[in-house]
Amino acid sequence: MATRDPMPNRVVRVSNEDWSAYQAVCDEKGISRSDDLRMYIKREVAAWRKKQLLERRLRHLSDEPDGDIL
Repeated sequence: MATRDPMPNRVVRVSNEDWSAYQAVCDEKGISRSDDLRMYIKREVAAWRKKQLLERRLRHLSDEPDGDIL
C-alpha cells in the first residue's frame, strides 16, 4: 500500500516577475521559496488559531451569569 504524501504539491498563481523577485528575496534569506511559504503559512495559521481560541474564551466568559467579562 502506498503512503500518502503529507505535503502534496499545490498550485499557486504568481506572475513570473514576482516569482523571480521572490526567488531573489529567498536567496538573500538563505532559504527556498517553498520553505519560506510554509513558514509564512504556519505563522498565519498559528495566529488565526490563537485568535479563534481567544474569541471562544471571551464568548464563554460572556455567557457567565453576571455577564461581566472584565
